[in-house]
Amino acid sequence: MSGSGQGRRGGSADLLLARLEAALPQTQCTRCGFPDCAGYARAIASESAPINQCPPGGIEGVRRLAALTGQPAEPLNPAHGHEGPRTLAVIDEAWCIGCTLCIQACPTDAILGANKYMHTVIAAHCTGCELCVPVCPVDCIGLEEASAGATGWAAWSPAQADAARLRYAQRQTRLARQAPPARPVVPDEAAAKQSVIAAALARARARRSYPENDL
Repeated sequence: MSGSGQGRRGGSADLLLARLEAALPQTQCTRCGFPDCAGYARAIASESAPINQCPPGGIEGVRRLAALTGQPAEPLNPAHGHEGPRTLAVIDEAWCIGCTLCIQACPTDAILGANKYMHTVIAAHCTGCELCVPVCPVDCIGLEEASAGATGWAAWSPAQADAARLRYAQRQTRLARQAPPARPVVPDEAAAKQSVIAAALARARARRSYPENDL
């Protein structure tokens, strides 16, 4: 009997975790302080994190989490950001140096491109997580509003959240398969990579300073 009871409790815990994750909009933005939405859901389920740390979900997201946990629906914690419209990342392709840093940062594989080639954002796959913005060395990524003023869960549909969660899971699986065996970084290789990036940055700065010249 005890084993059966433990199974029921485990099933209830799994169901709660699934419902908590479904109450999050799946931007995978990390603003909650966790590496992904699933990690935040697990922390809420274990009562090790408050329910008001998800700006993309807004106050409606807090209410949904409150209904599932029995906790009070407190205002969003401003330390984690503020509720706002859903946004899309846009790359100024004229200034893109093809460094691939934004591709590596995107949690849903919403950016296409290759090393030293122009990158572009697939709007339908972008969650507006903003993780690509700070890693761009030439500041060529901006954000555009994509929800006509709607904020929080009003700016998202369950279908969009499900699609984002699936793409994130697929990316995690792909990265796990592609992970090479760990090997020490050779100093000369690291220096060479830094040199290539520095040269690309210098060319980009030169174009900005002297746009009339074909550098």
